[in-house]
Amino acid sequence: MRKRIKCVFLFLLLVGMVMPAWADKIPADGKTLCTQQLQQAIDAKYKKGGGRLVLAKGTYLTGGLMLRSGVELHLEEGATLLGSTNPYDYKPIDVAQTSDTRNDNASMALLMADGAENISITGSGTIDGQGLQLALNIDSLHHTGERIDPHYNQRRQRPSETARPKLFFLYGCKNVLIEGVKLRSSANWGLSLHLCNQVKLQRLDIENRAYWNNDGIDLTDCQHVLVADCKINSADDGVCLKSYHVDSECYDVEIARCDIRSSASAVKFGTASWGGFRKIYVHDIKVKDTFRSAIAIESVDGAQIDDILVERISAVNTGNPIFMRLGQRAGHRKGSLKNVTIRDLTCVVPFGRPDEAYDLRGPEVDFFHNPFPSSICGIPGNCIENVTLENLNICYPGRATKGMAYIPLWRKHDVPEQIQKYPEFTMFGELPAWGLYLRHIRHITLKNVQLSLKADDFRPMIVEEDVEGLNCM
Repeated sequence: MRKRIKCVFLFLLLVGMVMPAWADKIPADGKTLCTQQLQQAIDAKYKKGGGRLVLAKGTYLTGGLMLRSGVELHLEEGATLLGSTNPYDYKPIDVAQTSDTRNDNASMALLMADGAENISITGSGTIDGQGLQLALNIDSLHHTGERIDPHYNQRRQRPSETARPKLFFLYGCKNVLIEGVKLRSSANWGLSLHLCNQVKLQRLDIENRAYWNNDGIDLTDCQHVLVADCKINSADDGVCLKSYHVDSECYDVEIARCDIRSSASAVKFGTASWGGFRKIYVHDIKVKDTFRSAIAIESVDGAQIDDILVERISAVNTGNPIFMRLGQRAGHRKGSLKNVTIRDLTCVVPFGRPDEAYDLRGPEVDFFHNPFPSSICGIPGNCIENVTLENLNICYPGRATKGMAYIPLWRKHDVPEQIQKYPEFTMFGELPAWGLYLRHIRHITLKNVQLSLKADDFRPMIVEEDVEGLNCM
């Protein structure tokens, strides 16, 4: 008997010696940093071939975590993954150089993955980046000289995008599911997926308005993506498709049944637009209190944009309904923008700022202007092609005065081309139309397009310049 007890004791002692450190209960008091325990738990699941790591009710304070192939991170109701406010708790992924050298794309985040497959983040818990305090700490370290940000934005007095962690950064991943969780307060973009394939982002509640550049979802050169049934409230773009790689593109992307508020644009293609955007389907989107465009489609770095369908968009208190731009700011690289259909869109444009309730409001222009119309503009020698606008009902505020700004029709050619400028619906300055401004287009159909005014406006409803094949039905 004593021999048996001794053997059992030795066995238990041996097990205790080999048990991993994370086997003890992971601290969930919101004060004890548990990055190491959480990472060890994720790594252990991965080494066993994958599985589900469950975070029970509690608050888990952590720095950056690396997700692994085959692992599901599941947050139960009442569980919060709380981002550390210490900048030293975040390390970037070493990603390949892109063709875009403007340094506007951070590669570190609270949750990261690099080349992982079959990864999931599920549940009904919360992931909170504590972005405001984290960004302020990064700012302080720059000004004390302890942690210099080489790209610090002196004009706006804020750390650059490369210095501030995102909430998520998934790079080169395949078969990704993020579902059900509440996402809060990044110091930068919210969900950032780069060169990912087979992605589902579903039933997410995203509030990302703690600091500058607080996009909701960014998809960079991703393929076969579904974004569905999400609620997004962001200080910058709600859902933004980007292309940084000349040999890649966003392809086969569906954005469906989302409610979006934004101090920038609700759904946007660009601004980074090097490769392309093809086979994109955006539908059943509700937009409100949004400063810039409900829909913005932009190729300014050489991207090929083709086969775009946008339908059933309802926008209220939104600064601009539609903005489409084909520019050429990337030197000799010519892009294209063609075969776009926007239909069944309603929008009410206010006279004042629609995002006035935001702490961080999109920067206003520095010139006098009347309310801006929707605009679809190519450039000389490179026209937008084959656009259909169908069943649109847009109400503009009116109240334009010639004393505020005035471009008569005989001077419409004076509207600047802005070929190499950042794309935005305010980029041309005062425009001579109140409803729709069309320039450098080949073949555009307006079918049942109803534009109305709340008050008088001296400008004509539609103004065109260098448009061939305008078909009004």
